[in-house]
Amino acid sequence: MKRSDGVLPSRRKFLKQTAALGGWAVAQGLVGCKSQSTQQAPSSAGANRSVAIIPGDDPMAASAPGKWAMDHLRKTIVARGVDCKIISWRDDMPGADIQILANGTPLPVSMSSQVHQDAAESFLIQPQSQRIVVAYGRDERGLVYALTELADLVEHSDDPLSALSSISEIHQYRANRIRSVMRCFVSDVEDKAWYYDRQFWQDYLTNLVTQRFNRFNLAMGVGYDAPQGLADAYFFFAYPFLLSVPGYDVRVDKLSDAERDKNLEMLKFISDQAALRGLDFNLGIWTHAYEWIRSPNVNYVVTGLTAEKHADYCRDAMTMLLKECPSITGITLRTHGESGVAEGNYDFWKTVYSGIAASGRKIEIDMHAKGLDQKMIDTAVQSGLPVTLSPKFWAEHQGLPYHQSSIRELELPKATNARGAMALSNGTRSFLRYGYGDLMREDRPYKIIHRIWPGTQHLLLSGDPHFEAEYAKCFSFCGSDGFEMFDPLGFKGRKGSGLPGGRNAYADKSLQPAEDWQKYRYTYRLWGRLSYDPKTSPDVWRREMSNAKLESALAQCSRILPLVTSAHCPSAANANYTPEMYTNMSMVEPRTGGPYTDTPTPRVFGTVSSLDPQIFATIQEYSQSLLSQKPLAKVSPRDVAAQLALWGSGAMSDLSELTDPGIRREVIDARIAAGLGSFFAWKFRAGVLFSIFSQTAHEPARQEALFAYRKARTAWADLSALAATVYVKDITFGDAPQIRGSWQDRLPAIDQDIAAVENYVPKPAKDSVPVETIAAAMAQALSSNDRWQPQLLHTPPAAFRSGQPVALEISGDALPASVRLAYRRMNHAETYKYLDMDRATGKFTASIDGTYSASPYPLQYYFEVQGDQNRAAIFPGFEPGFTGQPYYVIRQG
Repeated sequence: MKRSDGVLPSRRKFLKQTAALGGWAVAQGLVGCKSQSTQQAPSSAGANRSVAIIPGDDPMAASAPGKWAMDHLRKTIVARGVDCKIISWRDDMPGADIQILANGTPLPVSMSSQVHQDAAESFLIQPQSQRIVVAYGRDERGLVYALTELADLVEHSDDPLSALSSISEIHQYRANRIRSVMRCFVSDVEDKAWYYDRQFWQDYLTNLVTQRFNRFNLAMGVGYDAPQGLADAYFFFAYPFLLSVPGYDVRVDKLSDAERDKNLEMLKFISDQAALRGLDFNLGIWTHAYEWIRSPNVNYVVTGLTAEKHADYCRDAMTMLLKECPSITGITLRTHGESGVAEGNYDFWKTVYSGIAASGRKIEIDMHAKGLDQKMIDTAVQSGLPVTLSPKFWAEHQGLPYHQSSIRELELPKATNARGAMALSNGTRSFLRYGYGDLMREDRPYKIIHRIWPGTQHLLLSGDPHFEAEYAKCFSFCGSDGFEMFDPLGFKGRKGSGLPGGRNAYADKSLQPAEDWQKYRYTYRLWGRLSYDPKTSPDVWRREMSNAKLESALAQCSRILPLVTSAHCPSAANANYTPEMYTNMSMVEPRTGGPYTDTPTPRVFGTVSSLDPQIFATIQEYSQSLLSQKPLAKVSPRDVAAQLALWGSGAMSDLSELTDPGIRREVIDARIAAGLGSFFAWKFRAGVLFSIFSQTAHEPARQEALFAYRKARTAWADLSALAATVYVKDITFGDAPQIRGSWQDRLPAIDQDIAAVENYVPKPAKDSVPVETIAAAMAQALSSNDRWQPQLLHTPPAAFRSGQPVALEISGDALPASVRLAYRRMNHAETYKYLDMDRATGKFTASIDGTYSASPYPLQYYFEVQGDQNRAAIFPGFEPGFTGQPYYVIRQG
């Protein structure tokens, strides 16, 4: 309510405080008596340099996170050799060189046009003079961000006082509501050390909040996909590793009471430290199984629990856990059959949710999306607690920075449910295994975040500001609320594969960081800062990355594996397919066993589907289109190979100029990643050429395929030799051969397949193809990236009404021969529909029928364009460098 003078009470308080501070500043001669340009800057020399931090008289500055951030800034300044104290604004002000005023009150009216005052987590840093800096926060977290920004600037500056006195105005607000990192406890051997290390947690969580992450998720029970074949069960069924629940005699054999209590004490410490920094804390309880199947050598066994008491025990344990750890703000749950609870057991989860509600706090229920159906969602919503659903982004990998426009045929919904624990996931809800499924309803009573799994890249350093900014944009897709990424070493030591020596797997210990996450400081900085604000200034990441050539090289080679994964994915599962340390897939011999079991048959390299088959052509599709001279309106393997080669060679060119031993660790990883670009570029070319040969028996095509395959082999041999100089021989992310070992282990399979290509006897061709056509197809397959990009114009409707027709048109100065509209509701369970567009003067037109638009979903569409000279393309397609969204989306108005 306003007072009679029209000023809000909170504003009045702020103005009084600012007036007091301003009066003191004038008296000190810091503002008001000289223009900023003529004021004397603080001296950078001498032993008496000092900074005063002055908290505002408001709740945000007085909050625990606000106090922590001020003390963090103070410690950072002191660590740089400058005296710094936190003093009350009411006290006598010392003659400090720099005064930092920390305010959480509403921003001054004069600044309201500069900052979105209604945006949570926004902040403003504004220099008042060369000696006074004001840090404003919209809320507690905004103030923390303002103060950690100053601390980060001080830490990375040549001289702290000069940096603070010359700071420019900074105002930022968030682009994504949730920006989360998940760290998994999966290994008794590798993870206990960091779990119990209090200094580790203080450093790690400080880094997260400094880089603008606002949520941390500690995941337990994600070490296995099912409760069978266990070797390492530590924290797998988490409750008895943390609690002794009254009324139940549930224990873990071989686990002492002292260790159990220590585990709970540490969980409380970690969650409290997160809250102290303004971070939300989610605890991931991914498994509710308590009996291990076919696990004779497991290290821990749960005793004292029966099926009759299972749900009640989990409910009471959940309530007790949340009361013991009051800083937990969310619980992440896997509710499909891999949780150890058969799908369709709604009563069990209703009981667990009641245990969360009984804590007396508004704890967020974060449900992993796989296997969810409407009844399960309704059960969570009816608990009265806030609900977030977290589908996988690009299956269990990191694809390109856009959302799949389609899913593989293997994942499309089945007509009926299967049997057993995974009845829904393997049946009518199969389309939710690896994407957002049918969750994008406009009327949804839940939030959506997209979880990035660690299949594409486990170990190598990555960081690309441009791609990271593009990812940030797509995490608010159709009203989504953000993302959660596995930490860069996600699943290290999983499934009992943990080994002593550190998670970073260095044989060369001179490269080992003090704490495993420190190798990835640049990765965290880019993901956190750019997901908070995609327009973040390059100066921010260049505090960490001061070498322009290394920045360029890392950017290029960090794009390689996301493109490989998007275009060519022999398995959606991270436990089967890791292109970073690729298990070679044969061009000749179909695989009957692992690891690539979820891929089209015959299971050879040429038939492998993209994770977005609507946009990317398979090798077989592309070679057939070349030989039939019927162009595909898809991205071809040739286009992908050309881009991979360009990024790989560009990165290598930059890296060739770097000789500083201080960046050796970064350069080695970048060289390996760039080598992967060369390998996959040559193997994709070899695959197309071999496919041409297998259809035509044209021997020159085989020879060209062998030439390309041998070039790929050379690239792999070079990168594996480099990796062998620094990494251990067994890098373990699981117990199966494809997710452990080394790059060198993969060479024999490549050699065997080259020999198989040499000896392959093709079947007689059904129809002869003219030699001229084959030669043209080969030339096209080996050509540089001259992908046709039609010059057309299209403006999507701002919105549409459910049940009303949606009229679309596309125009241009030089119209193509024909245009076909491909469209679909924003629901992965559905396949695309097509309309041949009508040609009119200067344009093509079509209309999506109102009966199709009558649904709760947005609409997604693109255009298949057929041109002259045997050309075809999708429109809008990708921007250069495979960024942007290759389709349009319109939402309901």
